[in-house]
Amino acid sequence: MADADRMHVSGLDDLPAGWRNAVVAIGNFDGVHRGHQAVLESARVEAEHLDAACIMLTLEPHPRAFFSGRPLFRLTPEPIKAALAAALGLDGMIVLRFDRDLASMSAEDFVRDVLVERLAIRSAVTGYDFQFGKARRGTPEFLQDQGVLHSFSVSVVPALEEGGDAVSSTRVREALGKGDIDAANKLLGWRYSVAGTVVEGDRRGRDLGYPTANMVLDPATELAHAIYAVRFLRPDGKLYDGVASYGRRPTFGGGDPVLETFLFEFSGDLYGETALVSFHAFIRPEERFDSVPALVAQMEEDSIDARARLERLPPSGLDRRIAAAWSGRPQAASPQKA
Repeated sequence: MADADRMHVSGLDDLPAGWRNAVVAIGNFDGVHRGHQAVLESARVEAEHLDAACIMLTLEPHPRAFFSGRPLFRLTPEPIKAALAAALGLDGMIVLRFDRDLASMSAEDFVRDVLVERLAIRSAVTGYDFQFGKARRGTPEFLQDQGVLHSFSVSVVPALEEGGDAVSSTRVREALGKGDIDAANKLLGWRYSVAGTVVEGDRRGRDLGYPTANMVLDPATELAHAIYAVRFLRPDGKLYDGVASYGRRPTFGGGDPVLETFLFEFSGDLYGETALVSFHAFIRPEERFDSVPALVAQMEEDSIDARARLERLPPSGLDRRIAAAWSGRPQAASPQKA
């Protein structure tokens, strides 16, 4: 079991020992971008000072998706969010299921029933714009007043700005929708990653000399259809450089979007494995070719381009800690040959 699985709890029953009386960072944390990381780091430092556990308290599904009834492009689905929490040094992540009951709970009841009675928190840390409770009455200022009433401290972390505007999940989504991986990763502070199970495709890539690991992503994913330089992390912790296409394969008649990753220096069967693919650079938009030979020639150029880019973009320290948390290994592996 990965580190992220061991520290990931759904609901408030059967919490691990030591998770009560903790410093709790509260928020949606979709993206766990640099603004969110400022909240989590503030909570971690405070917990260290108090010799207490540091816990992330988050919500699934995202309230915006619940209220709108429409799918939301999630930057960090639950398992990836848990891996990030572990990589950032937190002791645990509690996921509250956002359903009709929780949506109708007043802010006062949320504080009393969840934070005080169930968790007995010592301190709450949240971002400047977090709101909770029925009609979103639970503002940071409200939480501070409740802290005085119930004898827990509250820290509110201000906005972190980049380019004159607050770092936000919306900005990250917009960048990914344009294929601007550099901008998205700068806002995130880690390389945008997706997870999925490798499924059997039409084996066309194998026939072309570029066998790919195919993954079907969440239909709400709004990543630009394009070619990317990526790294591919297997469940055993082995990390491979590669080039990936996300899109509808227009040269072969289109279809539903698929992520197809060609791993350098690898041969073997990946079917059924759940892998983590991190995006390091945009190479070019998806396009339709007039002939298969023209496509193959471009694939060769894409592979050369991706190799060169990845040589200049080694995994960061946080990338390695995310990989370690995902795979449950002491440290993330380096890119290697099979």
